[in-house]
Amino acid sequence: MERERVKKNKWKQLHLYYTYTGFYKFIFDGIKSAFLPTLLILGALFYVHYYVININEALIMLTERYSDFAIFSVFFISESILGLLPPDIFIAWTKNTDFPLLYLSLLAILSYLGGVVSYITGKAILYIPSVNKFMSEKMTKHIINMRKWGGLLIAVGALLPLPFAMASMAAGMIKFNFKNFLLFALLRLMRFVIYGFAIYQML
Repeated sequence: MERERVKKNKWKQLHLYYTYTGFYKFIFDGIKSAFLPTLLILGALFYVHYYVININEALIMLTERYSDFAIFSVFFISESILGLLPPDIFIAWTKNTDFPLLYLSLLAILSYLGGVVSYITGKAILYIPSVNKFMSEKMTKHIINMRKWGGLLIAVGALLPLPFAMASMAAGMIKFNFKNFLLFALLRLMRFVIYGFAIYQML
């Protein structure tokens, strides 16, 4: 009974902390800002698929024009450098490959490894004063949030349409425990399962 009360008080304190530090507002604002671009991308895919060219045929053409290695390489570089390209496009591409589930799994692993590269990059930046100063100014908000919320911010970046690479780099810049980072970042794999299922159903 006493243990349950202590546990309940702990969760209550955490809830108050996240409320006070603006974590819930951050999540809401992040999802809100990511919702429109994601909706536009999915809407564009839907429109092109039904009114311009069959997406499946277009993706097959893409597969014929570029090697799988080239596409995976572009994706990995994007996931390692601030997540420049939407993963949804690559997820849609996997549906028309010879081994869709295998390729989707490879995308998920590459995205995870991209986060690891971003973490290592963030840590390496600390040893280059001029670059560290520049990046610290550019990523002030992410660094502050990482110091406040730590692993939870990594988990959110991994699961939701928020900048996972930015969260990973910020984790490296504050020297967040690497083993804990690897554990929280595993949620990135789940994101590809969820989005893969949704996009496969749509196309």
